[in-house]
Amino acid sequence: MSTSTLEKRGTFLNRRKKDSRGEGDIAEKGGPVWTIVAWVATLLFFAPVAWMVLTSLHTEADAATNPPTLFSGITFENYGALFDRGVGPYLINSAMASIVSTLLVLALSIPAAYALSIRPVEKWTDVMFFFLSTKFLPAIAALLPIYLLVKRVGMLDNIWVLVILYTAMNLPIAVWMMQSFLAEVPKEILEAASVDGAGVLRSLWSIVVPMATPGIAATSLICFIFSWNEFLFAVNLTATISSTSPVFLVGFISSQGLFLAKLCAAATLVSLPVLIAGFAAQDKLVRGLSLGAVK
Repeated sequence: MSTSTLEKRGTFLNRRKKDSRGEGDIAEKGGPVWTIVAWVATLLFFAPVAWMVLTSLHTEADAATNPPTLFSGITFENYGALFDRGVGPYLINSAMASIVSTLLVLALSIPAAYALSIRPVEKWTDVMFFFLSTKFLPAIAALLPIYLLVKRVGMLDNIWVLVILYTAMNLPIAVWMMQSFLAEVPKEILEAASVDGAGVLRSLWSIVVPMATPGIAATSLICFIFSWNEFLFAVNLTATISSTSPVFLVGFISSQGLFLAKLCAAATLVSLPVLIAGFAAQDKLVRGLSLGAVK
């Protein structure tokens, strides 16, 4: 290698070191600024939640003042009124519809994503587009046909109708997410397992699922949140037996007025399962959402 080439390479490496050192200095100088920006953004996002919780601990008279009285007396009577009104069955229905539909989505999306990523089928991109195309139609456009069909088969006000609908609604997004997650699984490991005699089901259960646990956790949480918060089908296809917690919230907006304190208490109580699930799975959620981001 010529001397001029070595000199050019040395100059290039020195320049790269200076550039990286300069970028590091800029990052260190901007560190406090970005920390302040992050805290401000966090407080802005948290402010409505804090306002909701504080309002739920006030009486209706204090919650209705303009401007609101934030530091008035604290009371838990609003939460007691929720249980007196029978919030328990609504929460149970929401939990059943969300958990069962999420489990069904995982049972269907993981094998589908395996076929589309690790063992790709012919024209798998067309299959992925088909899954995505099912989300193009607004839910309100499909409400009337679904209502007539459910009424014809005599399953109005049935929790299993919501389970089937939530599974169908969340399956496309789950397949898309799981496909990107399973694409990161090294195929060499699966080939080694195949040489050792492991079949498709054994490889899927013993190798793919443990390695894709963060992605499965992220997909599960997103599907659970979508099912838990769904309102359109729940309010139109249920009445008294199978109504979910979002339908329960609407009961505080009546012709008699808006019961703001009780509504905030109900919203806080309904939000707790999602917050607890997100907090419990936050480490796997962050890893899962970034698993398929960088190839």
